[in-house]
Amino acid sequence: MKHPLLSRVSLIYSLSVRNLWRQRRRNTILLVSVICAITGVVVLNSLIRGMQLQMVDQVVYNLNGHITLHAPDYRSDPAITRAFIEDSNEFERKLESLNLAGWATRIKIPAVVMSERETRGVQIVGIDPVQEHISIVADLPIEGTFLVDSADNRIVLGRALLTQLRTKIGHRIVLVMQDINSKSIEVGFQIAGVYDSDSEGMEKHVVFVGKDALQQFLGSESITELSLRFNTRLIPPNGLETISHAFPNLEVVDWKNIDPILAFMYESVNAMVYVWLAIVFTALVFGLMNSFITAVLERTQEIGLCKSMGMKSSLVLYQVVTESLIIMFLGLIGGLLLSWGVLQLLGDGIDLSAFAAGVEMLNLAPKIRPAIVWQDINIVIVATVFLALVASLYPAIRAVRLDPLVALRD
Repeated sequence: MKHPLLSRVSLIYSLSVRNLWRQRRRNTILLVSVICAITGVVVLNSLIRGMQLQMVDQVVYNLNGHITLHAPDYRSDPAITRAFIEDSNEFERKLESLNLAGWATRIKIPAVVMSERETRGVQIVGIDPVQEHISIVADLPIEGTFLVDSADNRIVLGRALLTQLRTKIGHRIVLVMQDINSKSIEVGFQIAGVYDSDSEGMEKHVVFVGKDALQQFLGSESITELSLRFNTRLIPPNGLETISHAFPNLEVVDWKNIDPILAFMYESVNAMVYVWLAIVFTALVFGLMNSFITAVLERTQEIGLCKSMGMKSSLVLYQVVTESLIIMFLGLIGGLLLSWGVLQLLGDGIDLSAFAAGVEMLNLAPKIRPAIVWQDINIVIVATVFLALVASLYPAIRAVRLDPLVALRD
């Protein structure tokens, strides 16, 4: 013999399924609407999150890292005179407990580059190629050759700058910069290779030379920055505080302070996601509510007859709520499955190269790849169940309040 509670649940479920099946056309349209809404929310959220994470990647990989350390006042006057001593053993000791993908020491100073025909202002970056697996340098397509090691005294230019200077690989160019004594020096470099980048601005303004070779020209063994990249997409909790404590004499700057405009855009995306969720689910709950109000009105006499024969008001309430939950549950499952299929099709990303200027302005990669954030999926699931209850509440209360005699007379 069935337990009374199980019998009651079975009865409510049977009545709900029967009522939904009686209005197959309307409920099918409602179900398809729910599936489309959930699919749209999940897919669009994944694309927005992908765009958001690519914003971070563009800053982090673009010679910045998650956190960059400078000597005080370097950012206001980026000169070799505002540098600090490189001590690899000390850096290794202080950073070994952190979950880092790696760290790199660099020299970044302004310079003027002159070819036999043109002159341009650039930022000269002295690097150790071995350390640059943490940055975009490791993935730059190169024509010619890249720097062999940090003692390489050749130079690598961006393709856009090479075009502006009207020179070629193998030719020599002259860089004018200030040494450790704040005196202008002119140094000749042979062009070893040309790199291509998604950012034309980087191609025009950033040139690479060996760090040790640049130190020799400048008369200094110092560096201007220590760049750190974590193994995680974002800075771990307390990561910034830990590094600040380990390097009290240096200015510690995270990626948000390096590019505050992009950081603001990153935070704005979070708000945009929740606003989008609110708009879609608000529209959905009104559609669902309207459908179930109509269903209750169509079944006025039936509900009145059941109540006159002794059906409890709570049973009528549970019946209407269960119908709403069944529709939303099926819509949720269908929407998530359809979303998964769409995201599989978009796995290689959406090519935005046709809008290159706008994409570059937003500091995005030419392809936006979707990124699934499980927190967003959980919000969709919880919101779906909650809105199913909200949408069914008014129709259910209306059904409970029906006077059996008035309902039968109507």
